[in-house]
Amino acid sequence: MPDTPAIRQRHGHDSVLAMPLGDHIEDLRRRLIIALLGLVPILLVSLVFGRQIIDIMLVPLRGALQARGLPPVVQVTGPMETFGAYLRVSIAVAVVVGLPWLLYQAWKFAAPGLYAAERRFVYVLAPMSVGLTLASVAFLYFVMMPIVLAFFIGFGQALGGPSPGTADTPPAMVFPEIPSLRGDPPNPEPGQMWINTRLQELRIAVAPAETAVPEASESDPQSTPPPTFRVLGAPLALTAGLSQQFRVSEYIKLLFQLTLAMAVAFQTPVAVLLLCWTGLIDPRRMGKHRKYAVVVAVLLGAFLTPADPISMIALAVPLFTLYELGLLLARVLPAERLVGKAGEGDVDDEAV
Repeated sequence: MPDTPAIRQRHGHDSVLAMPLGDHIEDLRRRLIIALLGLVPILLVSLVFGRQIIDIMLVPLRGALQARGLPPVVQVTGPMETFGAYLRVSIAVAVVVGLPWLLYQAWKFAAPGLYAAERRFVYVLAPMSVGLTLASVAFLYFVMMPIVLAFFIGFGQALGGPSPGTADTPPAMVFPEIPSLRGDPPNPEPGQMWINTRLQELRIAVAPAETAVPEASESDPQSTPPPTFRVLGAPLALTAGLSQQFRVSEYIKLLFQLTLAMAVAFQTPVAVLLLCWTGLIDPRRMGKHRKYAVVVAVLLGAFLTPADPISMIALAVPLFTLYELGLLLARVLPAERLVGKAGEGDVDDEAV
């Protein structure tokens, strides 16, 4: 027998690669280093676009606030809060984008120790798991978050505050009229004010005190440079018992928690298919007990979400759908079919 660190062993039609424990540890260390080095360029790109990514993540919150007539403003209560959120988001995006690379390195480490039939199973389950994870993120961003945020913001507005009351106005009193615009005017003069309905703010153009009044040019006395001004705004909100101001760090934390919960929940077809392949459950028998699957989906919806009825139902319905998808795949693609394909491939290899 040749003196090599890795020895190829035959078991029937399958082949595995037997390696000493020290070689396994060395290979694992090498794969971890390669995987981490592969994330470095992705992390650098995510750091460059970290602010834009945070803006995209805040779109559901701002949309829900605007839909309820509230200013789409996110609160920051600490000097490091925005920068800390920026780093967490950049790292999380780098890991998510680099997930195929991480899975590839994990596969390169584990594949030599798997039989051909086992590799067939991985070829089916790994792409399915990645696709379901991406689908869970899209479902959370476009469907789940708007529903959850609309419920909680509306619940906060339902708590009524003190009545503003009414007061008689003197006959000579004249109320100022403030125009309402969908945006800011192009060149407002200092002192002008308006209401920006897009931002739900009272906006005022103010000339900076340190800026001198622009003077006319000697060559063209009629031409004067445009005035320098700043626009200050005050948020406007509907009268309510609570002032709803959300912190950017808490919102991103909630988004990460729901993303992890949704990614785990969307692996239901993978879990069902794996259990059916191992023979622990029978897809035909499990199809007759759908009422238990409905109960489990509702319980998981209550456990993985903030437990409000809307978000619980919004998660329980796709969970049950994914459960049915797993049973369908188990019927269409039984384990015997994959094992048969693997065996045929091994026979062909031996014949060659």
